[in-house]
Amino acid sequence: MSKSKKKTVHTGGTIAQNKRARHEYHIEEKYEAGLVLLGWEVKSLRAGKAQLVDSYVIFKDNEAWLIGAHLTPLEAASTHVIADPTRTRKLLMNRKEIDKIARQSEQDGYTAVCLSLFWKKNKVKADIALVKGKKLHDKRATIKEREWGRQKQRVLKAYNH
Repeated sequence: MSKSKKKTVHTGGTIAQNKRARHEYHIEEKYEAGLVLLGWEVKSLRAGKAQLVDSYVIFKDNEAWLIGAHLTPLEAASTHVIADPTRTRKLLMNRKEIDKIARQSEQDGYTAVCLSLFWKKNKVKADIALVKGKKLHDKRATIKEREWGRQKQRVLKAYNH
């Protein structure tokens, strides 16, 4: 008797995050979108080979497109395909959501960026956010709050022990 192999299904796990976007922008609204991917891209995502550092979302012909997301091709998975790691990928969203985000992103100072990629059941989803750029003093305030939180945790930890 041979043992049957169990398939590992990724549910709810985060694949990649755009930490720079959280630092550079104020997040106004978040949306969830599906992605149109090729087979080698899914295998690459399962291996955790994704980067969202300079990615953003554009709206063209009533469709949403993810630009600048880098999915590193695996050597074994993409032997028969010419892989383009930074190709433009289509986002799957409701028409009303696309119209709403496109209208708001045309306003002064607003843009749409991808915050993270994650698994939802066996599908790859993207967190899309409508954001507004932070000023330098806002960034300093965020860093100051984060440092204060860390220092507070250290003091509480030392006090409890």
